[in-house]
Amino acid sequence: MWCIQEIDTEYRNRMYDILNLYEEPYNPKKPVVAVDEKPKQLLGEKRKPIPIKPGKPECYDYEYVRNGNANIFMAVEFKAGKRFVQVTDRRTKKDFATFMRKLMRQYLNASRIRIVLDNLNTHFKSSFYETFPKKEANKILRKFEFHYTPKHASWLNAAEIEISVMDTECTNRRIPNKKKLTDEVHAWCVDRNQRKRKIDWRFTKKDADRKLGKHYVT
Repeated sequence: MWCIQEIDTEYRNRMYDILNLYEEPYNPKKPVVAVDEKPKQLLGEKRKPIPIKPGKPECYDYEYVRNGNANIFMAVEFKAGKRFVQVTDRRTKKDFATFMRKLMRQYLNASRIRIVLDNLNTHFKSSFYETFPKKEANKILRKFEFHYTPKHASWLNAAEIEISVMDTECTNRRIPNKKKLTDEVHAWCVDRNQRKRKIDWRFTKKDADRKLGKHYVT
């Protein structure tokens, strides 16, 4: 976040736009949802772990078996304490567009869904037109309003915080296959939603100006 040399007008405008969204009161008709993805290497055990015993933790061998990779899509409406996750083989344009269509169906009563996301090349309208017929793509896109983080400023995406929590509580260990990963991530998501766990975002425009103002350029 702080490896910054200059902050131009475009960076500042995008930063302010997202911070303004985060400062708004919660509005279920126009929810703010942060979206991101996380690659996950699938690793199996080469030797069977030694089970946990009284006074001794479970022991794992340092060797493991590579079973390929998977991707985890994350969408978090942090003001409501809701998140939606999906495990996919990859993170192509089609994967992103399909995930977003599923996300849209979680908000049928919303008039508009404000989406915060970074500038990955799959995160644009072309992904929808390349995946769905034009009529369906237009219908989906009418529901969304995209708000992009500045380049090299994905720290403004609250989904990164939620992914970090997921890593700490669920995925920061060896998981051998996609099915196991899907089951584990789904169980984690259900539990966190039931407890309505929220992100306490406190960084404001005033904080941005105070901490980053010396880097502003016209």
